[in-house]
Amino acid sequence: MTRFVLCAGTTRTAEIDGISAAGADPDLMVHTPSADSEVLTYGRVVRSPVVPVSPTGCPTPAVIARAVVERLGLDTTVVDAGLAEPTGAPTVTVGAHPGGDIREHDPVPSAPGAFAAARQFGRQLPDDELFLAETVPGGTTTALGVLTALGEADVLDPVGGHDGEGAVSSSLPENPLELKREVVAEALGSSALSPGEAAGEPTVALRRAGDPALAVVAGIAAGALETDTAVTLAGGTQLVAAAACLRHGGYEGSLSLATTSFVADDPSIDLDRAASAIGLSVTVTDPGFTDDHPAMAAYNAGEAKEGVGMGGALALAERASVPMAEIREGVREVYTRLLADADREVLAP
Repeated sequence: MTRFVLCAGTTRTAEIDGISAAGADPDLMVHTPSADSEVLTYGRVVRSPVVPVSPTGCPTPAVIARAVVERLGLDTTVVDAGLAEPTGAPTVTVGAHPGGDIREHDPVPSAPGAFAAARQFGRQLPDDELFLAETVPGGTTTALGVLTALGEADVLDPVGGHDGEGAVSSSLPENPLELKREVVAEALGSSALSPGEAAGEPTVALRRAGDPALAVVAGIAAGALETDTAVTLAGGTQLVAAAACLRHGGYEGSLSLATTSFVADDPSIDLDRAASAIGLSVTVTDPGFTDDHPAMAAYNAGEAKEGVGMGGALALAERASVPMAEIREGVREVYTRLLADADREVLAP
């Protein structure tokens, strides 16, 4: 049996102006992971006061993941990995709390405990296979923080591109990499950590420069891998950071990452380099989005790219020989349902 697990959390790092497509209105952005959890579980929002669709019409990647879930009948589980607002989706609790701004001294004090509890949860899951996903606005910045603390800042740098300064993808068409690096530098300074000082200590990196969702993803993966459950990290550069945490925690076995063509084609990063450096088997799936629908055109324009396990879901559909045309039709259906919730405010994913 294959289970799709979404770790949903928050970090106040997302409130930094210009960091995330989800940060335009912090009062609404904080609801994004809760809304994503509902969309994945029910195919629409049921309790969240916001609809995660941007002003350009770009929907949360949860729409694409849900379209696959409906077509394949996948079992899904949502883990509360630091939600700041309630969700109508059933959740598993592992003791994670909302993350602070990583520029604070101790932004994720719950990370070690949440990692340990998530690890135990991962050990106990009875499934043959897990696809692990995340939703956390601001998560690419915290991923860069963790990679830098581990001494892996340059793992995604394009050759000749960033001179070891570090790179991650972005939900924005124009990646604010310089801002992200400045935030990470300030974060490490506040925690009195130098780059690479947390090497071999992933929970230190997660606590001082990460976010709770990343800690929970890494913990579940670690526990599941200990019981020989097949694990696929479903997502983009945030899941590369999770893989780095697993390596620094001593895991030497095979690791798999499933992501979208939007991440793989992002000129800000070099996914092949990361795969080689960390030892990742990477699956890239192209959903074949066209520009004749706002739910797809915005992705082609560089928005969102990944999240809520979108790449993993698409890989599962491809593995099951479901035509991408059928998935695209499912995306249209879920999108229409979201827009029908007109009594809620519209929020950028």
